[in-house]
Amino acid sequence: MAEKLRLDIVTPYGAVFSDEVDEVTATGSEGEFGVLPEHAPFVTTLRAGLFQARKDGQPLYFFVGWGYAEVGPEKTAVLADSAERAEDIDVERAMEAKRRAEDRLKEQEDVDFTRAEAALERALTRIHIVERVVGR
Repeated sequence: MAEKLRLDIVTPYGAVFSDEVDEVTATGSEGEFGVLPEHAPFVTTLRAGLFQARKDGQPLYFFVGWGYAEVGPEKTAVLADSAERAEDIDVERAMEAKRRAEDRLKEQEDVDFTRAEAALERALTRIHIVERVVGR
């Protein structure tokens, strides 16, 4: 049985993470799921949320936006529209994005509510990750 799992997290802007890990936990569109080495293959969509990995007993935390995860016995590949390590999240930028999204949602005309709600969800998720994981 394999002891490690290759994890690659990639966005249109480049690789965010690429290394061997012990396990992965992510937020899929159907709920949270976990992956260990030798997992059965599957593909799923991802929601904006906390993405966790464990490497050599140490937790690694990421924000991952909408995307896909391809899971295999030896590798998990994540293709996301955005992703960043929890410690790299800019809290002030996330707070500003939250404020802008809330302002847009208060408007009554000419608002793309789906887009504004998605922006609000991403901002709130980033803020939550920083508060919960990084402790800022």
